[in-house]
Amino acid sequence: MTPLRIAVIIGSTREGRAGDRVTSWFTEQAARHDDLAVTVVDLTEYDFPASYPAEPTASIRAFVREVGRADAFVVVTPEYNHSFPAPLKQAIDYAYDEWQAKPVGFVSYGCRSTGRYAVDQLRTVFTALHAMTVRDVVGIDLLAGEPTPQCTDELRRDASVLLDQLRWWGLALRDARAARPYVS
Repeated sequence: MTPLRIAVIIGSTREGRAGDRVTSWFTEQAARHDDLAVTVVDLTEYDFPASYPAEPTASIRAFVREVGRADAFVVVTPEYNHSFPAPLKQAIDYAYDEWQAKPVGFVSYGCRSTGRYAVDQLRTVFTALHAMTVRDVVGIDLLAGEPTPQCTDELRRDASVLLDQLRWWGLALRDARAARPYVS
């Protein structure tokens, strides 16, 4: 069977962000599964324009291709002021059909809130794009420290549950899209 292609999107572009370290920890968890092919999509590697252009730029087209190739997504997002970062919303909006009928999971982080407000808002955005958000989330309280290879059993268990749900939905929806293209 072809491995499930998961794009792990780093949603923060701030200097000094925790997102790259959180993503590294999460991709180590995902690497334990032979049936998953994980690609990291770092928004800092795309030169997105400040305003939405009439024609897509090379960076926008490259990002949309990455989204289109994936069978499933994990969005790694911080919570800033009870929401998710503006560059993440901008990137999400550059793709449209590419998100449809694909599952999205979340790894969120923040101080005390573990990013739950950001995830709640992202669920609404992805629902509008006809994506399927999985129920369980990996929520990290940065006041307790960033995840490490020796992190708590609870965080590892949360990552395992998220990956199990993403795998099930990803395979089911990949088969469904192959049998009958999704029409919105």
